[in-house]
Amino acid sequence: MPELPEVETMRRGILAAVGSRIQSVQRLPTHCQPLEIVPSPRTWQRRVVGRTIRDIGRAGKRVVIWLDSDEAIVLEPRMTGLVLVVDPPTTAHLRWRLRLAGGPFAEILYWDRRGLGKIYLYRREEFLHRYGPQRLGPDALTMTTTQWIQQLGQSRREIKPALLDQRAAAGIGNLYASEILHVAGIHPRRRCHDMTRRQWEALTAATQRVLQAAIAYEGSTLGDGTYRNALNKRGGYQNQHRVYNRAGQPCPRCPQQTIERIVQTQRSTFFCATCQLRKP
Repeated sequence: MPELPEVETMRRGILAAVGSRIQSVQRLPTHCQPLEIVPSPRTWQRRVVGRTIRDIGRAGKRVVIWLDSDEAIVLEPRMTGLVLVVDPPTTAHLRWRLRLAGGPFAEILYWDRRGLGKIYLYRREEFLHRYGPQRLGPDALTMTTTQWIQQLGQSRREIKPALLDQRAAAGIGNLYASEILHVAGIHPRRRCHDMTRRQWEALTAATQRVLQAAIAYEGSTLGDGTYRNALNKRGGYQNQHRVYNRAGQPCPRCPQQTIERIVQTQRSTFFCATCQLRKP
C-alpha cells in the first residue's frame, strides 16, 4: 500500500502543476529514517531548478513528473508515502519539497511516515532502462485479455501471487489482487496455466472494474489512516471492499458463506470458497 488506484489518485491530484516552473527543490531535515533521494542535492539543483513541468504520468506504483529537459522525477511511495499539495499530516515526516511558480500550486510535497519511499531523478534513457518493458509489465489498468494470457498464461504459479509480479502486470498489490479475484470468481490458488480463456476474460473485466472504481473513490484508506490524496483527504474505496481484511464476515455475493483468509507467499489472501471455486 499504496497501489495503482492510490498512486493514480496522487498523480491526478497534482496534474494541474503541468506548466509550472520549479523554483527550488529541498530535501527536508528530519530525525526519522532517512529517505533514499538520488542523485546528490547539488545535482538536483543544477538539473531541476528553473525547469518546467511538462507532464505528470505514472509507472506502475510510481508518480512520474516529466520536465521540459526530458528528465523524470520519480516518486515511489512504497508503504506510507504521500504526494501532497497542502499541509501534510505531520511536519516530522515531511521529507521533500518542490517549490513552484506559474501554476495553481505553490509546492509539491512528499511525506513518508516510515521512510521506505524513494525519489529519483532520471534522464529518459535511465528511466526506460529501469521502467521499460523489460523491467515493468503493461499497466494493469489497460491490459487486454490477450496481454494477460501472454504475460501469465504459461506460468505454473498460483494466480494470486502472480498478480503481484510487477514484471507481468504493473500496479496491482495485495489488497486489489484479492478484490479482483473475488469479482472475477477465480480461486486465488488456481494455477495460471490451468485457467481457461473465459477466466482470463473475467479477470480482465474484473481488473478494470475494480481499479476504475477504486480510482473513482480516490483509493483506500485503511485502519491506520495513513493514505491520503493530494489534498490530505481520506480515500473512500475501503467502504466498498468485498473480501479484503473481511475474514469471518459474510460474502457479499453468497451471504451464507463467510470470507476466508489464507497465506500465499507470506501475504494474506481473502476469498470466498463458494463463489471462487478452485476448479471450474
